[in-house]
Amino acid sequence: MSRLRVCNFGVSLDGFSAGPRQDVHNPLGVRGLELMQWFFPTQAWRQMHGQPGGETGVDHRMAAQGFDHIGAWILGRNMFGPVRGPWPDESWRGWWGEEPPYHTPVFVLTHHARAPLAMQGSTTFHFVTGGIHAALEQARAAAAGLDVRLGGGAATVRQYLQAGLVDELHLALSPVLLGQGEALFAGLDLPALGYACTESIPGERATHLRMQRAAPAN
Repeated sequence: MSRLRVCNFGVSLDGFSAGPRQDVHNPLGVRGLELMQWFFPTQAWRQMHGQPGGETGVDHRMAAQGFDHIGAWILGRNMFGPVRGPWPDESWRGWWGEEPPYHTPVFVLTHHARAPLAMQGSTTFHFVTGGIHAALEQARAAAAGLDVRLGGGAATVRQYLQAGLVDELHLALSPVLLGQGEALFAGLDLPALGYACTESIPGERATHLRMQRAAPAN
């Protein structure tokens, strides 16, 4: 069965994975982009945006691994956009322009139905109202044996961790203190949920931590 993976997920030294007050000008909340400063210089980032060059060190290698063997994505609604409540119309089409960086089916968790949205580059957003298990079931079917990447945000990752559904979690720990925002592990007892840190790799601008869920005992 395909794995559910969280990859390249930024976290501050004080445990926040987004800043406060997300809006159209602050997709990751106020100061949230500081968590991703390790990613922007990499060749992986530049290739995503059709740009040449970029650094090819540890940060690049870890970032690139996050796109390997991925057949579908799951996003919380806030990762799709800042619109809250019922969709007033279908004019909001995501943060990324007409060609999002996913190039796979993407399943967006929401309480409000919306028709699928096909974009350029083989990305289609499907809006799932049935909860986290329904989104994972649909994403795994669409991935056809490849892995599913859970893109966030922090609250969505917490829900999947609490349910024991995340198989692997790659965090990019940045030397940043946000002070406030969305705390990634608030209310979670990761060891009790079966998770352990299995790898720590220093990069150029972040420390990369890999956590995995132990296989359940037979």
